[in-house]
Parts: sequence; C-alpha cells; structure tokens
Amino acid sequence: MHSIALIPWLDPAAIIEWAGPWALLVVCFIVFAETGLLVGFLLPGDTLLVISGLLTHTSNIFGVNIWLVSLLIGLSAFIGGEVGYYIGHKGGPSVFEKKESGVFSVKNVERTNAFFERFGGLTIILARFVPIVRTFAPVAAGVGHMNKWKYTLYNFIGAVLWGFGLTMFGYLLGFIPPVAHFVENYIDLILLVAVGGTALVTLWHYLRERSKAKKAAAAGKDVVTDHQEAEALVLDADVFDRGPEHGHHEGDAPRV
Repeated sequence: MHSIALIPWLDPAAIIEWAGPWALLVVCFIVFAETGLLVGFLLPGDTLLVISGLLTHTSNIFGVNIWLVSLLIGLSAFIGGEVGYYIGHKGGPSVFEKKESGVFSVKNVERTNAFFERFGGLTIILARFVPIVRTFAPVAAGVGHMNKWKYTLYNFIGAVLWGFGLTMFGYLLGFIPPVAHFVENYIDLILLVAVGGTALVTLWHYLRERSKAKKAAAAGKDVVTDHQEAEALVLDADVFDRGPEHGHHEGDAPRV
C-alpha cells in the first residue's frame, strides 16, 4: 500500500482500521438518506456502492463478509424508500411548499414527475439508478398516495437490484486481477478520491443550485412554491398504475 499521509493518524488505512464496522454504518446512512431524506440527492450513490463492494473483496474494509455488507446496504435502501414514502404520505403537498435553495428545487420534483408519467409505478424501481429522481420518487409516490403495498413491493425490488446488486457487483469486480491489484496497491488514493471527490461534488452541486436560486430571486422571479403550486405538483393516482408503454412511441426518448 502506498501511504501518502504526512501525519500517521490521518493515514486512511489507520482511519479505516480504527473505524472498523462503524464505517459500514456511515455507508448505510448515506444510502438511507438518498431515498429517505429530501436532501439525499446531494450524496453519492452508485459509485459508493460499487467501491464498498470492491474494497470488501480486496481489503475487507468493513471487517465483515460481503453478504452482510450487501444485505445491510440493501436494507438501508429499502428502509430509506419506506421513510421517503411516509414523509410524502403524511406531509402531503405541503412538503413541496419550499423556497428554491441549494437543497430544494421544484425542477427536481418536475423531473421526477416526468419519470412517473413515462414509466408509471415502475419508476420506483428504475429511479434507483437515476440520481436525484431516486431521492424524490418515494416522496412523490407518498404525496400522490400510490398504493402502499404496490409501492413497498417495487421499493423492495429496487433496493435489492440497486443496494444489494451494485454492492455485489463491486465485489465481483475484485475477481478481475488487474482491478484487484490496482486497488490493493492504491487503496489510500482510491479512498481519498472517493471521499474527497464526493465532498467536492456535493459542495459544488449545492453551491450551484444555491447560486441559481439567488439569481432567480434577484431577478424578481417567483422562487417560493406556494400551496396552489404545490398542489399542482401532486401526481394523479392513475399515473402509478400505468405501464412503461403509456404515451410512448417507438423512437421517442424518455421525457426526463
């Protein structure tokens, strides 16, 4: 391993050794927040899962086997989806009554609604693989009162395919010798890029959205979603029963 830390206790390897299984709880919380909290879209998703699986194979980074790692991450994704639905179901349209900021944007809700219009209830499964949409889809489904049992089934399938599946996929990548060799020798660099890069991307995304909101407010545009506008963002119940073929013609691109 190539250590690049100038101060021993800042060495990524030392930090991981100290954190042990607790590091897995951090990953699980991030996965939960991506679909359970409206601010989760700022967090990393797909890359984090693949790296978690890969590092479990090459260095047993969490101190537990891949089956437990994948299971806990998949469970976190499922619980996050259930919490997101609950927030939307109990909060109703009022959850959309917010001011444009680096955290909330009505365009994110509209993009999610477009996915539902295109794919119907299957959006709950497909959204897992689409940043931003996977954060707002559970809430939109809850606000629109999608059938709870149907939602839970789709949420479970999505959590298995995304949370469990991508983590296991990362683990299987470790069986490719060149990949395993690179990770084993440069795990510290990979961790720095993963953690540092994630933090920078999250901060950049937040500041960009916040800047847009401030410019819009300065230009006199309406940057607050009032009750009437929030009501207009609520999906009709029949949307959740549609199949992916609804309103789609061959050659058309998804309207997202």
